[in-house]
Amino acid sequence: MPQITREEFEQLSLRVHSFLADVPMHDVWAVDLPARRGGITLAEFLRRAGDLLREPPPMVRTLLSVRFFVGGLLGWDQPPSGAAYDTFALRLTDEDRARSFAPAGTVDGLFRLVYRFENEQLAEIINRTVHAAALSALVEGAAGYRFYFAVYVRKVSRLTPFYMAAIDPFRKMIVYPELMRSIAARWNAAFEPV
Repeated sequence: MPQITREEFEQLSLRVHSFLADVPMHDVWAVDLPARRGGITLAEFLRRAGDLLREPPPMVRTLLSVRFFVGGLLGWDQPPSGAAYDTFALRLTDEDRARSFAPAGTVDGLFRLVYRFENEQLAEIINRTVHAAALSALVEGAAGYRFYFAVYVRKVSRLTPFYMAAIDPFRKMIVYPELMRSIAARWNAAFEPV
């Protein structure tokens, strides 16, 4: 499951590029999916396959359980102090809100939706370690589909860079590859070959 280049990702016509232009992109991954038929949207995939962020693969659930146990002990999962880390939903334009299939703030597993468009979804989590946004996008090409997953991280405290460095190996070696495999499996189950 490839971690792709920022250049490839930035060439896509996605709202997130301008929406989070001032927020550092931490990672971007992709998985190629077979073309079962034309015209499949991310919204349709999410309806048929279930929520990708709400039901992570078992290994990812285990890591999250450990993380939230430690976070609970250390108070990491409380909101950051101050109003400097308001939701990204405050950036939505009237056009963004009208285009979204779900209202901003809708709970999506551990995340809250910022927007869900036909082929692009942005969700966020804000706590004392990070203000992170997870972008999911589905792009149809000549050879099939490509699902993109990008993570943006805004610093909320001095802890943020240390926290991100500590979890980096787990994210890159376990979390994202498992997530991409799960997405491919859900795609194949939702759109079985005809």
